[in-house]
Amino acid sequence: MYCFEKMKIISIRENIQYKDTAIKYLQQSWKSVWPVIYEDCINHCIDARSDLPQWYLLEKENEIIGCAGLITNDFISRGDLYPWVCAVFIDPKHRGNAYGSLLLDKAKKDTKSFGFEYLYLCTEHNGYYEKYGFEYVGQGYHPWEEESRVYQIKLE
Repeated sequence: MYCFEKMKIISIRENIQYKDTAIKYLQQSWKSVWPVIYEDCINHCIDARSDLPQWYLLEKENEIIGCAGLITNDFISRGDLYPWVCAVFIDPKHRGNAYGSLLLDKAKKDTKSFGFEYLYLCTEHNGYYEKYGFEYVGQGYHPWEEESRVYQIKLE
């Protein structure tokens, strides 16, 4: 059993005062990604004409402990599939508490409210996302000559 008390998901679009915090947190959490990518995407999501992209922070007792995004393409060859949940991250000291499920649930809820029937993700992880209802649908390929597992979930 998991306790989700004192947890808050912060939408950057709805709380633009968190924009710089989100940029910094994603840059620190995903050091392998060129830092300007998150800065540019988050800055432009605020006034985007469509519902995507979305960026989220997970806060526990006034500390940011996780993040995720909801985007149109996660640098993967499967351009026929969208939207994608991306950059799901929980600080290592907070892992093992199913906190990632909170970010996934927010992405699912928003995706459905935007009129989509499916949500996708790509990852090298095997076994984690299946716990939350995602099903493996095949491989996808990145511009940097790597491949990832592609998952989908049908939104109820």
